[in-house]
Amino acid sequence: MIPSERLKGIEAFVTAAEAGSFTSAAERLNLTNSAVGKSVARLEGRLGTRLFNRTTRKLSLTDAGEAFYETCVRVLGELQDAEAMLAAQKKEPIGRVRVDVPVSFGRRIALPSLLDFFERHPNLRLHVSFSDRFIDLADEGVDLAIRIGGNNGQHPSLGQRHLGRERLIFCASPEYLHRNGVPESVNDLFKHRHLVYKKQNGSISPWLFPRNFDEINRRSLGGEMIIGHGEALVAAALGGYGIAQLATWLIESDLKNNNLVEVLPDLSTDGLELNIIWPKRHKLPLKIDALITFLTPSLRIR
Repeated sequence: MIPSERLKGIEAFVTAAEAGSFTSAAERLNLTNSAVGKSVARLEGRLGTRLFNRTTRKLSLTDAGEAFYETCVRVLGELQDAEAMLAAQKKEPIGRVRVDVPVSFGRRIALPSLLDFFERHPNLRLHVSFSDRFIDLADEGVDLAIRIGGNNGQHPSLGQRHLGRERLIFCASPEYLHRNGVPESVNDLFKHRHLVYKKQNGSISPWLFPRNFDEINRRSLGGEMIIGHGEALVAAALGGYGIAQLATWLIESDLKNNNLVEVLPDLSTDGLELNIIWPKRHKLPLKIDALITFLTPSLRIR
């Protein structure tokens, strides 16, 4: 911490150096000539060196005064810039924002919205990381994260904005269905080749079913093909290697273009929750508040 005593006299010194006399400096600072002179004299006494060469006609800086003047001007300029930045932050988001997003959802859905937001606010600096693990936001310096599933948002140290739930459907490529037939029942479904997802913890993600479907909520599968990446699982389905249960946000364009076809639509069901989470603070910075407000409608799952 800088003692306040060290700041005294600097404004009078810089103004006198730029004005060329104590009289002109006094006029600019709305002080008396004597007050400016005494302020500079006390500053010289504290520093133990003479800053000005004084004559009856002219005030000029000593070599030590020149060096000190350059330092003071730089410091005062940085203070002015800092004050301007703080004032701007009250009106316009500014500064660095660190965001962490799930790998597939982040690349396909979140990143375009993030880029749109930062295009609208050029004073922001964006840092985006992609991970499917649940991280400690405060420990890793993350301002905001988007997470699918888990209960991270329920932690008392985190704020949360709920964006909805995934919608899961069974689907396959038209070529696969042409070769193997379209399943018309659950029994038919389990006779087909299964494409299943492997979680980061090594477990196989079960297929989920509607809660009112014969009281069956999920079905664990061995799977003819086990894949540990969502977009790779989509690629396998597109390649005609079997039937997969996938979130609609992951395959929206493929469904629209008929590259994938939904089967047994009555078995579509809710999947994992999607949330925006952030470290709680007494007052949320404008840049984070603005980002949450912007992302909520654009990422909300309907």
